[in-house]
Amino acid sequence: MDASIDPQYQQQKIMAIDDNVYTLRLVQHALEQGDYKVTTAASGEEALSLIDKFGLPHLAIVDYHMPPGMSGFEFCHTIHQYSDLPIIMLTAVNDETTVIEGLENYAEDYIIKPFSPGELVARVQRVLRRIGDFAYTLEPQTKVDQRLMIDFPNRQAIVNGKPISLTPTETKLLYILMRSAGKTVTTDFILRRLWPLEPAYEDRLHVHMHRLRRKIEDKSLPPYIVSKRGTGYIFQLKKMGH
Repeated sequence: MDASIDPQYQQQKIMAIDDNVYTLRLVQHALEQGDYKVTTAASGEEALSLIDKFGLPHLAIVDYHMPPGMSGFEFCHTIHQYSDLPIIMLTAVNDETTVIEGLENYAEDYIIKPFSPGELVARVQRVLRRIGDFAYTLEPQTKVDQRLMIDFPNRQAIVNGKPISLTPTETKLLYILMRSAGKTVTTDFILRRLWPLEPAYEDRLHVHMHRLRRKIEDKSLPPYIVSKRGTGYIFQLKKMGH
C-alpha cells in the first residue's frame, strides 16, 4: 500500500536482532520486500540502545543465542518489563524445552533456521493482524494529543510538557491499551499480557489502572481510558492533525 494513496497509512517498523550478519541481511531484504521498515541490531544490548533512542518497533524478530551478551530470552524479558512488544523467535535452537519456553513465556511465534523468507513475512503479517492495529505512530515520544505524549522506552508520560514517571506495569498497561486505541481490550487479555507467568486478578489490575489514570488524566477533561463494565477498557482514540 502506498502512503500517497492512503493518508492513514503507517509503514510498520520491524527490528531484527541477530549476531549473524548474513541472517540479518536475509531478514531485512525479505521484510523490506513486504513493505516493512526494518532496523537491525547485532545484540540485545544494541537493540535496547536503539529502542531508547528511536522508540519501540511494532514487532521484533529475535535470535536465541547472541554471545557474549544477553540471550534472546533475556532481551524479551527486559523489553516486556515495560511494553508488550510482539516477538518472533528466529533461531537454530530447536530442542522442545526451549521452543515451549519461548512460546509460553516470550514469543508470539517461533521459527527454526534455516527459514523461508516468504514464510517469515507471512508469520509477521499474522502476528501483527492478531495483536492490534497500532492506531498511534510509534516514535521516541508517542503523541496522543496536544496535552499528552508517552515516552515508552523511558517509562514516562509528558503531560502539558511535564514529565511524569510511570512504573513498568503502568507503562506496559498503557502500551496494551494504546496499541488498540478506539477498541475495547478485554480484562482477561490485559491480565494475561501483564502477568503471563503468574495468577492475576481484576483487583490487582484496578489498582494499577487507577494509579495510571491519576497520572495522565485531568478530571475537568474527558478521560483517556474508559471502563466498559464487565468487558474491559478502551483508550479513546484522538486523531491529531499534523
